[in-house]
Amino acid sequence: MFSLFVLMLERAGLIIILAYLLVNIPSFQNLVDERWQLDAKVGLILIFGLFAVISNFTGVEIQSSQVILDQLFSPLSPESSLANTRVLTIGVSGIIGGPIVGVMVGLISALIRFGQGGADPYIYVVSSLLIGAFSGWYGQQFMQKKRWPDYKEGAAVGALMEVVQMACILTLGSDFGNSWELVSFIILPMTLTNSIGTAMFLFILNSTRRQEEQTRAVQTHDVLQLANATLPYFRSGLDEESCAKVADIIQRFIKVDAVSLTNQDSILAHVGAASDHHKPSKKIVTDLSREVIHTGEIKEAHSREEIGCMYPGCPLEAAIVIPLKVKERTEGTLKLYFTDSDELTFVERQLAEGLGNIFSSQLELGQAEEESRLLQDAEIKSLQAQVNPHFFFNALNTISALIRVDSEKARTLLIQLSRFFRSNLQGARTNLIPLSKELEQVEAYRQLEQARFPERVEMHMDMEVGVEESLVPPFLIQILVENAFKHAFGTRKQGNEIRVVIRKREGCIHITVKDNGYGLDEEKTQKIGEVAVTSESGTGSALENLNKRLVSLFGEDSKLQFVSDEKGTTVTCTIPEKVKED
Repeated sequence: MFSLFVLMLERAGLIIILAYLLVNIPSFQNLVDERWQLDAKVGLILIFGLFAVISNFTGVEIQSSQVILDQLFSPLSPESSLANTRVLTIGVSGIIGGPIVGVMVGLISALIRFGQGGADPYIYVVSSLLIGAFSGWYGQQFMQKKRWPDYKEGAAVGALMEVVQMACILTLGSDFGNSWELVSFIILPMTLTNSIGTAMFLFILNSTRRQEEQTRAVQTHDVLQLANATLPYFRSGLDEESCAKVADIIQRFIKVDAVSLTNQDSILAHVGAASDHHKPSKKIVTDLSREVIHTGEIKEAHSREEIGCMYPGCPLEAAIVIPLKVKERTEGTLKLYFTDSDELTFVERQLAEGLGNIFSSQLELGQAEEESRLLQDAEIKSLQAQVNPHFFFNALNTISALIRVDSEKARTLLIQLSRFFRSNLQGARTNLIPLSKELEQVEAYRQLEQARFPERVEMHMDMEVGVEESLVPPFLIQILVENAFKHAFGTRKQGNEIRVVIRKREGCIHITVKDNGYGLDEEKTQKIGEVAVTSESGTGSALENLNKRLVSLFGEDSKLQFVSDEKGTTVTCTIPEKVKED
């Protein structure tokens, strides 16, 4: 009995070795991952059916409680039985693939075993089908839970399947005495072998998948870190400065001998082996890269000849080249080089393909951000250009009238008008200007307006020291002051005041423009700055446009806030503090 146990362990060991090799083959892993699909089930039936054939032909012949070792491929005598690992193979197939796989593998094994002959071979047809059905049902329970049985559960089900086999021999055998003698001789070594073999198979399967999951977790972590590190550079597009930093980062995270990045024409960066002749600013030197740019498909090379570098003594022996695409157009390539062709494996290809997709997305994101910024700038410039042109004509008329009366004052106003006009032109070319420049614009406007209506309005400026260089949108204060000049006081000739207060608080600039005019009714207060509010002296679009600029530049929190009653109107605005260096 002990010798039979040793022999059966040897046979089970062969199956375990085959299983170990199998679970490390990617195509088998795919079949296992998709085992609920029909084509995967067919693949599992073929694989485990082959195992069943091996199990039957490597069995040990038993005759009168004696082990016979010289039978192998010869038919069994009518008095003999066969101890083999058939139950192990069928049981594992059912656990992994479910009832259909278990029963079909059981049928294949049953037909082979029936053809081998021996005492009562029909018994093993029935037992094989039952074992396939029972193990398949058991495996389906775990398939629904989306997990595998552990090795302890595998040992238990392996022993149970062997008990099913023994029960079939006892109940279906033509001679109970012979059946009992056979079962007594083989039950312990067969049950132990099948239990250990099933446990080992599931242990290998589970441990391999855990190792894969851990490897994937590490790779995912590295790829996420890599993507996070390269994002700021790829956002700026494909240029030598950004690509040099990206290539250094990639080589730090991935075990490759060299990394290269190109645009459609030239090498932008190359770090690692062969950097003496694969230099930035040079034209692309390998045929492989040119082919990838032309076709837009990933290419591999496993020899220097396939790489296509004509430089003598180039150490690069393998490469994978990935197209970097923006909106389906190949803008450049990412190249991973190896000095040993054996280092370029399926894993490296999968990783490189994933990186290519990530980097392409980053490039596309950067391009989309640039397009959005250009569109935003265009919208801001359009809004800035909508300054009321009537002011210029009124100012010119005032200066024209003063030339004969007070030429010196007319000269001063002409200088102020020139300054105002220059500020308008500069403001149309930039989104932000120093606060000091904006206040010069306000002062020029005040002098021109007061020249038209002397002593009608007094304006007071209260600015905190140290905020002069803070950046604000052009015309921000000037439009608010102009709005107060034009609309706040109606026909009132005296006692009109406008106060501008500027403070810095918690990293923000707070701007307040307050007048003591007649104020606005509640309905207009709610609408002003949100939509154009038509009045007797204007369309009301200036404040609406100003609000749009503020939101576009700083977000909703920067919108103008209006408070108005019969004592006047107060307009406040809060924007983040920025200086030119920012």
